[in-house]
Amino acid sequence: MMTTSPIEIVFGSGNDCQDCNDRDANLHEAKALMGARIVNILDEAGLSIRQAEIRTGVSHIEFSRIRQAKVRRFTIDRLMSILDSLGQAVKVSVTVHSRDQKEATPALHP
Repeated sequence: MMTTSPIEIVFGSGNDCQDCNDRDANLHEAKALMGARIVNILDEAGLSIRQAEIRTGVSHIEFSRIRQAKVRRFTIDRLMSILDSLGQAVKVSVTVHSRDQKEATPALHP
């Protein structure tokens, strides 16, 4: 006979990188959001990566990496530039606040 134990439900923050304790969670989330928007624009326009290259001058290899969600190697300004080449205006908003104590970098001990 199989016994069952209660299932624990844990709600995430909405930022997968942050939930996995990624130090650069906010940066990676911003890149992922921009990459996803680029893919959506290509899909909505029915553009292949080669057609996007011809239209924008951005290498099809870069579009291929973005389609594969390999955006960590891109800089924020490069992704913004690609969005610009696709006729998009990018508005960036930054909020700065102190980290919670548990997120603070631990002190080094001699």
